[in-house]
Amino acid sequence: MLNIILLGAPGSGKGTQSDMLIKELELVHISTGEILRTEIQNKTELGKIAATYINRGQLVPDELTVDILAHTLDGCKARRGVIFDGFPRTIPQAEELKRLLNDGGEDISAVMELKVEEEELVRRLLERGKQSGRTDDNEETIRKRLEVYHAQTAPLSCYYIKEGKHHAIDGTGTVDEIFDRIKTICQTL
Repeated sequence: MLNIILLGAPGSGKGTQSDMLIKELELVHISTGEILRTEIQNKTELGKIAATYINRGQLVPDELTVDILAHTLDGCKARRGVIFDGFPRTIPQAEELKRLLNDGGEDISAVMELKVEEEELVRRLLERGKQSGRTDDNEETIRKRLEVYHAQTAPLSCYYIKEGKHHAIDGTGTVDEIFDRIKTICQTL
């Protein structure tokens, strides 16, 4: 089973690269962001709770996110592997993911972190907001999300370096250039 985590700040290209990896390796894509946006759009109780955090540029609490992940993993038992996009975001979530996978006789195969300069991230997200109409892609919320990322998610790099799973990837250049860097790492797994 190939289980890959894509890390990177908002706007680093995790979603784009996930889509390409899914096609290339035939993996299941688990994006907690997409799951949460669907819940918000469908106005479920979970969506209403999640929206209160997301609209303020904050992370959804670990307990709620882990519950969503466990339910999602249960629904995709027959698979070659999974790409985790946007999860974990905190060390407690990483520890819980490890436990969930280990309980099923699996582990994380690799953690690939897309590295992009902050001003480029802001530029990309503002452009995405213009194209998609996402209300959370405005400069104030973007900067808040980046602050939260640096404070809460960036420490995952050290966690996964200690686990021997971390691979830093230059997230600048064309989509294909970045994908080639990721594929090179996948060939070693």
